[in-house]
Amino acid sequence: MERKREIAGPFTPRRSALRKTSAAIVSEARQSLRTLSTQRPFTPRDEHRQLFGESSVRANRDNRPPSTFSVHAGSFDAPDSRPGSGTRLSPLRHKPTFPVPYNAEDPVKTHPKPPSDPLEVKRGVAVTRARLLRAGSLTTLPPLERHTDVKELIQKPDPEQKQQSAKGKDRRPPSTDHIEGHSCPPKPGPRRTAKLENGERRANMEEDAESLVWNNKIVPLLQELGSMAAGRPEDSVDRLCNLCDSLHGILAEQDMLGRRCKRRAGILRTLFRLIDLNSAQLNLHIAKLCLALCVSGNNLLNICKLIFKISQSESNDVLFQNNSVIDSLLGVLSSEDVSASGEALLYCVATLKFLSGNSGLLRLLLAKNCIGVAQQLIQRLHPLSMQGDTHFTTAGQILVQLTATLRNLADYPESRPLFLSYVVLSELCVVLRHHREDQYICTNIARIYSKLSSYSECCLALAQTPGCYQLFIELLSKHQRKQDLVVRLLFILGNLTSESDEARQLLFRCKGGVDTLLRLYHSYQRRDNSPVSHTPPEKEPRASSRKPPSLPGSVREDEDVLVKLVRVLAYMSIHPAVGPALAANMACVQLLMETLELRSVPESEELLLNVAATINNLSFHQGERSLVRDNRLTIAKLMLLLLSSSMDAILEATRVYGNLSQSKDVRDFIMQNKVYPFVVILLDSKSSEVCFSACGVVTNLALDPPSRVALSLEGAAAKLADCLRDFGPGDWQLAGQVCQSLWKLTEQGGSERVLDTHEREALLEILTTCLDEEEALQWAVSDGTRDFHKACWESEFLPVAQKLINRLQPLD
Repeated sequence: MERKREIAGPFTPRRSALRKTSAAIVSEARQSLRTLSTQRPFTPRDEHRQLFGESSVRANRDNRPPSTFSVHAGSFDAPDSRPGSGTRLSPLRHKPTFPVPYNAEDPVKTHPKPPSDPLEVKRGVAVTRARLLRAGSLTTLPPLERHTDVKELIQKPDPEQKQQSAKGKDRRPPSTDHIEGHSCPPKPGPRRTAKLENGERRANMEEDAESLVWNNKIVPLLQELGSMAAGRPEDSVDRLCNLCDSLHGILAEQDMLGRRCKRRAGILRTLFRLIDLNSAQLNLHIAKLCLALCVSGNNLLNICKLIFKISQSESNDVLFQNNSVIDSLLGVLSSEDVSASGEALLYCVATLKFLSGNSGLLRLLLAKNCIGVAQQLIQRLHPLSMQGDTHFTTAGQILVQLTATLRNLADYPESRPLFLSYVVLSELCVVLRHHREDQYICTNIARIYSKLSSYSECCLALAQTPGCYQLFIELLSKHQRKQDLVVRLLFILGNLTSESDEARQLLFRCKGGVDTLLRLYHSYQRRDNSPVSHTPPEKEPRASSRKPPSLPGSVREDEDVLVKLVRVLAYMSIHPAVGPALAANMACVQLLMETLELRSVPESEELLLNVAATINNLSFHQGERSLVRDNRLTIAKLMLLLLSSSMDAILEATRVYGNLSQSKDVRDFIMQNKVYPFVVILLDSKSSEVCFSACGVVTNLALDPPSRVALSLEGAAAKLADCLRDFGPGDWQLAGQVCQSLWKLTEQGGSERVLDTHEREALLEILTTCLDEEEALQWAVSDGTRDFHKACWESEFLPVAQKLINRLQPLD
């Protein structure tokens, strides 16, 4: 996180203002590579497979769909005896009237009597009646003179053909006394008659073919299914599953799936009865076949419930791996109307949520384009997610399951290209806007973003989503007491601002952005360190007024929020316009210093490292309004606590001293508190980053003559020469910084005091070697690397090294 810019002082090598040098690129690379790595918030695994978890905001709502229920044969509606057409018929504009003869002797009896001429049947009443029967437009039919079986009526040959052959010549004129005032339908022409006959012949042929398949192939399977179910089904589950698969295959081969099979009702009745055998393996095969037959309404809901109930047990996961029912579920999600079948879709998506928790099934879901199907379903749910819509609750319940499924899918590396190609990240932002009150949906989406934003391509896609920064700030403000959501939103913002100056500026410009972050900082910092005036979040009221002691787990969770939050501030402070504003923000600076006072490194090392990095970044902005500059001595004292800790803490404290030591009072503080011997020891580090930071402090301390003597007595010059020898050829920026430190130490003819003859000769030899271009660039292994090293060597090292070697060489 540190910015390795020129250390302020008398000696500063001049840079070319015409173009951006490779040295500047290296300097920026050092700044960006110094990232604040933090662990992604842990996503807990659901211990139990439930529709809504115990922590869900819906857990106590009466109108939520149940997770526990029973599904048996009696749960299903009796299927229709014939397939639906799939289209809604418009009502008739007229009511057909049947000619009724008048019987004076029996005025009550109004049953129709056959006309005297059989041809009248064909032309008039019989044709109309046959059409009405086929269209299904009448709900009740006139009573018949005699009882006739329905099957007999369907299979009875067309009377038109018989009557025409038997009574072609002996016709009598039709009687018209009972149809006065009504005109008979016109006699169809020969072309129309031919078309009708061809259609009827084709329909009869198709019906005959279906009957043949039904009688020869399907009926034997249904009979065997029924007989085996009535016997010892526990010994024949595999056979029943094979019979269901055979039935499925025959129906598919004969194009009789969906609602195209006229005897579909008989198949469904047989399948529904088998559900009572209570075999998970068999029920999956039954469910797959029922979905292929396009059950709807209550039957679709019960089939989805049945599959959901099976998926609740992890031991049944293997059944889904060996069954293509997942394809059927994805098909339901792609085709069913949310408004009409919302609850069925809810259980369908919940099943996928359970299955996505299995790593093997997760890969299978990805291979079957589950992410693409989910994205389409999200788009269909958008219109129903408006506040006030009658289906808003159902849409929210489905989205809880759907976002949990995507949360599991986001764990798999191969899912990232799919999330990007289907633009799922921006779709989820729309969901957040519609359901920002729903903590469960918000947390699921935050988990998805926190997983994906750790990768640069997904982070870039999210950063380019319009309005995402303002949305995250609003969610932080609305749900500030929900720790698991807050910590993930802060982690996402940290990822977004880690590599992009534009992201840092956009977040800073959000309405209430900085105020919301600092309010969260204040709230979470005081949860366990001082009494709070408001009721603690997620706490139930207690009889006792005494504040209960916080659990260690809650302390760690609160601190994790602070770690992620300070990380965001550290990245924002890098921006040249945002940094000065934060450095001048009293609340921001005071909270950072307060954290250093309240915490200790053994318990809160990551938090303190982030705070030190943030102060280091803010200390680069030394304007008149900078409160870091005004409080530099207090900060210098607080940094002493980090010097006795881990190497990471020492490095951060040294970086802060490198910036603050530009001020005389801070340099005096370092000398008076014996910090400088510690800094000199750091020059022996095997880390180039530690050496670079220590060189910065030494360079600033050497501005004061008394300090040069003290540093010389500690052997600083010799250690700097060793540092140049060890790191110079591979890091010309560090080599240039070492030369600046040596230049300061040897000012006013002090080279004889800081270096003996042997040390000076060794240093001259190193400088002579490094100033030779061929020797200096021999570490470059390729042409591209050579050009880069050469540019850095020329701008960062060469100017100061030439001046230093001139000073060290004896005068002849």
